[in-house]
Amino acid sequence: MVRNPRFNLIGIPQHIIQRGNNREPCFYSVSDYQRYLHELEDAAIKNECAIHAYVLMTNHVHLLVTPFRTHGISHMMQGLGRKYVHYVNHTYKRTGTLWEGRFNSSLVDSEKYLLICMRYIELNPVRASMVMHPGDYRWSSYLSNATGKNSSLIQPHILFEQLSSDKLNRQYLYRELFKHHLYDDDIHSIRAAVNQELVLGRDDFKEKIEQMTKRQEKPAPMGRPKVEEEAGVYLVL
Repeated sequence: MVRNPRFNLIGIPQHIIQRGNNREPCFYSVSDYQRYLHELEDAAIKNECAIHAYVLMTNHVHLLVTPFRTHGISHMMQGLGRKYVHYVNHTYKRTGTLWEGRFNSSLVDSEKYLLICMRYIELNPVRASMVMHPGDYRWSSYLSNATGKNSSLIQPHILFEQLSSDKLNRQYLYRELFKHHLYDDDIHSIRAAVNQELVLGRDDFKEKIEQMTKRQEKPAPMGRPKVEEEAGVYLVL
């Protein structure tokens, strides 16, 4: 099947998922998570990409990224992939691929979905029943966004900063968002958009992207988006 070309729009956030090959783990130890985040930060800086949110699950990762350079995200993910796979193969005396083909991505309508997508990403460990609260999971951006934990990786999006001009109040307001469940329709929309590599947004935003990219952004007819098994290493998308 012919796949759509990558989105290449500067200044618009993208939700990215990269999965482990055959649902196998991508991370085996604390050092692996640390190494991935180090390589991600290095690749983001080199390719002028801003990381707003992330979560590293056992067998896949989610990122919310805004590129500020042509092909920034593609080059960031390529560089990150080469370095991290080399590290894993060398460390664990393995060969072959680590990831399940290319990463999936969807453009995100900031005005409507940016904060929803951030919560969706940072709530992954809760949906997977790994922790009771997102702050209990070490390998996500929640502590940085919600409590101000120092992170040179995270660059706040302007809409996140507009929650409040006061940093402490902004963190408080962000934490308050997590007291409310995400709507099922929003969860399904996020999953459908990223799995089909389409646009997550309002109709007028989708029409604008269609005009800019000359490609159809309406999702194909489908049932409920597939959800990975929420147990063991088969974690939530």
